[in-house]
Amino acid sequence: MAEERKCPECGEKIIGRADKKFCSDECRNNFNNRQNSDVVNVVRNTNNILRRNRRILEELAPEGKSKVHKNKLNEKGFNFTYFTNLYKTQKGSVYHYCYEYGYLPLENEFYLIVCNNKNDSSQAN
Repeated sequence: MAEERKCPECGEKIIGRADKKFCSDECRNNFNNRQNSDVVNVVRNTNNILRRNRRILEELAPEGKSKVHKNKLNEKGFNFTYFTNLYKTQKGSVYHYCYEYGYLPLENEFYLIVCNNKNDSSQAN
């Protein structure tokens, strides 16, 4: 006689196929949602920070190019830790991008903000 199997979510007896792991779709969904919730929260939080950074850059460079002080970025809640990619020019300047908006550190805590509408960082030079 086969060993009685129990649902890992609720502990109920499992009836059905030998490879069935949960007693119902609800238990399977609840189990998987709980397993993935930490990962989903990390991704959601990271995406929210990136979107906020992009909105700030967009707001500060409505014409596609602007020079702003670091304090202005900080006041608006910009998080310098999060960006989508880096672009290094031939001259060695490194732009940090949040999607199509990039920023380049300048002297005296100023930043050059640029927008690359074609999503091709090579135009930032």
